[in-house]
Amino acid sequence: MTPILLLVFGISPATAIATDLWFAAITKIVGAGTHHRSGQVDWQVAKRMWTGSLPMALMVVAAVALGTPIAKADWLTAAIGVLVMVTAVGLVFAPRLNHWARHRRVTEPSRFLAWQPALTVTGGGLLGLIVALTSVGAGALGSVMMLYLYPLRMTPHRLVATDLVHAIPLAVVAGMGYLIAGLVDGAMLLSLLIGSIPAVLVGSLVATRMPGRWLQLALAVVLLAVGVKTLGMA
Repeated sequence: MTPILLLVFGISPATAIATDLWFAAITKIVGAGTHHRSGQVDWQVAKRMWTGSLPMALMVVAAVALGTPIAKADWLTAAIGVLVMVTAVGLVFAPRLNHWARHRRVTEPSRFLAWQPALTVTGGGLLGLIVALTSVGAGALGSVMMLYLYPLRMTPHRLVATDLVHAIPLAVVAGMGYLIAGLVDGAMLLSLLIGSIPAVLVGSLVATRMPGRWLQLALAVVLLAVGVKTLGMA
């Protein structure tokens, strides 16, 4: 949503990030109910991700709330464009990444499982930093991480459900600093929610019935186009 706010509405990067974080938190709460009832959420993986992502997001929140000029940095637009494109590339190559991870999981199971918790927490920390700074990646980048770290247990629908649940508190925590700093556009947020919540409910139901790979490729195409356009205005 951040690139759309930048490209279509022309608002500042900081306000786009702040508004998008709260938009993501609220819409994901609506969508998470459907996935939770389906029993697809892997709570152990989500908790490991939270262990890394929430403390890192809190650090950025504190910096923004205390007036650190992170939110006014000139590089934010370019960073958003780059991360959107990295996310798209990650989705395109997700099956190959998963194949490589499966091979390592089967051939070196003890070593793979020994490093799995620490790598999950570390990956969560990196994701928390990225999301808190740019609002990008809570969904797609998180799913690519989990696909690599849990290649045997993450089916497409479990991956979507777990990633969605992980992203909710991350978006809330990351958005707190921007809210305290007065950077959230309340009117814009309300307008976005009015139009999107019905679509989120329909999309959550449809997503549970569509092949996961179709969803990945469709999202990758959209993200690549948006990333190129965002970099063009940086």
